[in-house]
Amino acid sequence: MPSRLHWFETEVLSQEENLEGLSRINRELLAKAEAMDSPRRVVLDMDSTEFPVYGEQEQSAYNGHFESTCYHPLLLFNGEGDCLAAKLRPGNVHSAEEWEEVLLPEIERQQELGKEVVFRADAAFAKPEIYEALEERGVKYAIGLPANDSLLRDIEELLTRPWGGPVTNPSCGTKAFSTKPPVGRPPAESWRKWSFMLGSCSRERGSS
Repeated sequence: MPSRLHWFETEVLSQEENLEGLSRINRELLAKAEAMDSPRRVVLDMDSTEFPVYGEQEQSAYNGHFESTCYHPLLLFNGEGDCLAAKLRPGNVHSAEEWEEVLLPEIERQQELGKEVVFRADAAFAKPEIYEALEERGVKYAIGLPANDSLLRDIEELLTRPWGGPVTNPSCGTKAFSTKPPVGRPPAESWRKWSFMLGSCSRERGSS
């Protein structure tokens, strides 16, 4: 029996058409649940994760961020935490690699149902091509940004620790601000429009 299961997993399920069929089954089951409770707005969350391996599995690779040999799958969830789509990828690819294969079909599906789509992701997905794809489709989004000198200057007052004893309130505060292309200069490709940003800061309770 173990040998038959191994054959089924490696020779049958690994075929492209069967992998696509498994994805469709998962999505169709979720569609049945969505039909019973269908909000007008759908929140999509995208993230990557670590899938450690302990051998020399095909396409596994060392990932410096996770400090392990692994696969690096890409996952898409709805606001309730249901996994809508997944993409198994080699361990050493960028977190956002192949995002369009996972995200765009789900946006199209939800919009065909008349839903408003909102997208959330961390700073690994702060890429101009993602912004543009979302804006072209009328999708609102909240995507983290990697720290840089310009952003740190904008929230400098939040980063300055006040005088006093140990921290009792972990929240240092938030600051909302907008950015726009510099006056008199051609805008960078990734900053052609006004963008609204929210900066926040927190410290561990009890830290000095």
